[in-house]
Amino acid sequence: MYRKWGVGLRALLMTLGALVVCLIIAGVAANLWMVERTRGRIDHQLSQCVEAPVGIVFGTSLWSRQGGRNPYFAARIEAAASLMRDRRVEHLLLSGDNRTRYYNEPVSMWRELRAQRVRDVDMTLDYAGFSTFDTLVRAQAVFDVERALLISQAWHLPRAMFIADALGLEVEGCAVQDEQAEGIWRLRAREWLARLATLGDLYLWGREAYFLGPEEPLVIAEPPRVSAQAVAASLHLQKQKRLREAPSGQNGTTGDVDAEVTSPGEGPEGEEEASGSLSAADKARESAYDSPSSSAP
Repeated sequence: MYRKWGVGLRALLMTLGALVVCLIIAGVAANLWMVERTRGRIDHQLSQCVEAPVGIVFGTSLWSRQGGRNPYFAARIEAAASLMRDRRVEHLLLSGDNRTRYYNEPVSMWRELRAQRVRDVDMTLDYAGFSTFDTLVRAQAVFDVERALLISQAWHLPRAMFIADALGLEVEGCAVQDEQAEGIWRLRAREWLARLATLGDLYLWGREAYFLGPEEPLVIAEPPRVSAQAVAASLHLQKQKRLREAPSGQNGTTGDVDAEVTSPGEGPEGEEEASGSLSAADKARESAYDSPSSSAP
């Protein structure tokens, strides 16, 4: 009897081992396939990223698990603001999770970009981008996006672009600065598994977006009448003024990042030494600051 149990257990273990090996092989194959299919369409320098009518910024938490500012969030915001200033994209779709009133990725992105002088008319908030898959499905089905530049970290872009290709979107990837933060190995491991799951989402169980809602085609506004150089100079003047006004010993920071960006429109209007073009830049930006355009579920 014990011999029969031993033979059965050994067969079960061998079967499980074979399944594990198959999953590993499938995972490696899926990762290599996605990376190779998208490698040639990912630019790793902002100055080389192709122009597109829409830039899609994928949401992530403003804060890291360790309590500090999330470097991946900051890198995406910096890249999106730079691309807008250089007019490489004409409009930003900020898509993220809005699971509770206290956790709102799209609004956090909107505040940060607004603080970097990106106009409200150049941003649309998608509150139902609960995942990369949902973001891209909604970009096409709700916001009528046909061609876009995907803005994210290099390790995330292959999966995002693979999904976009399957949906029929015309996309290119713009890899933001990839800072090595604590816990990066967990993100890479999760992304490795997510690429494998993506194949099931697309080709096996027919995944659908959690929420769609009515169509809200993006409205792309006319570009500002001020140069990117004038805007950059205006930002520099404001930064210098904040450093002068900051209490001594705090290195020019207020200690509360989220509170600082809650009302970015309250920043300095300019200084006496600013040129007329800088004043025009501020007025052009301030005139467009109202409330964020959005698509709430």
